[in-house]
Amino acid sequence: MNKYSTKDFDRDFPNDNACLEWLKNNRWPNGIYCEKCGKITNHYRLKKRPVYSCEFCGSHVNPMAGTIFERTKFDHLRLWFKAIAYMSVTRCGISSRQLSRDLGVTVKTGYRMFRQIRTILSNTNMEPLNGEVEVDETYMGGKRHGKRGRGAEGKTVVLGMVERKGHIHAEIIPNVKANTLIPIIEATISKDALVYTDDLPSYAGLNKLGYTHKVVAHSQKLYVTGKGIHTNRIEGFWSQLKRSIDGTYHHVTAEHFGEYIDEYSFRYNHREDETSMFKTMLAQVVSQSS
Repeated sequence: MNKYSTKDFDRDFPNDNACLEWLKNNRWPNGIYCEKCGKITNHYRLKKRPVYSCEFCGSHVNPMAGTIFERTKFDHLRLWFKAIAYMSVTRCGISSRQLSRDLGVTVKTGYRMFRQIRTILSNTNMEPLNGEVEVDETYMGGKRHGKRGRGAEGKTVVLGMVERKGHIHAEIIPNVKANTLIPIIEATISKDALVYTDDLPSYAGLNKLGYTHKVVAHSQKLYVTGKGIHTNRIEGFWSQLKRSIDGTYHHVTAEHFGEYIDEYSFRYNHREDETSMFKTMLAQVVSQSS
């Protein structure tokens, strides 16, 4: 894996001005459109202010406006970039308290930055999953007495769909009934895909919908059925997700599970190397700007 070090960060973003210039160039790669002039015009940075002014009418634009940095003081912009770097290069995630210590800020400030950065780690604009796709559900939450696995009380149900040679999509669902699972699968997976699931009856209608559907009989304690018929990849993701949460965050309330699932799905989908992860996270700031 290509590492992204502190030396690399200092080279790419030596100060707040460099961060602002990066943000401006990536938000408006073809130039800034001036609404007053009705065209793309040259904009020049004003001294001691994080704004750029149109050369003709003098109207201002602030690259930080409409992003997670909007309420940030300009001299803290590089600190935000560094926070994104820390969150991107830690393979199993980083807690808000550890982020606070690494940045040298208060726990309250670190937590706010942590939560804001997490809002950009979504995969809502993904292309439909294709090729060989494994589908499975898992149950997350604290230990409960009584039944384990499917049907356990007090657990959060998560549905996951992963390409064997590509991306993953995971989301919280209310239950594992067919009328819950099937619409999500149809919206996420291309009909050209080869779909692997276990023998939960809720998946039984996938063939009728046009999918090529292969089943692993988990209820019979079988985990590989024929050549390549298994759900090992998605189960491996569940295992890594749960270990990372237990090891890094220790305890997660049900209301925040969605944020953790989005974060680890994002990590999986952009796992090529640390540099790529960091630049992709920065790009998410731009893509989600208003």
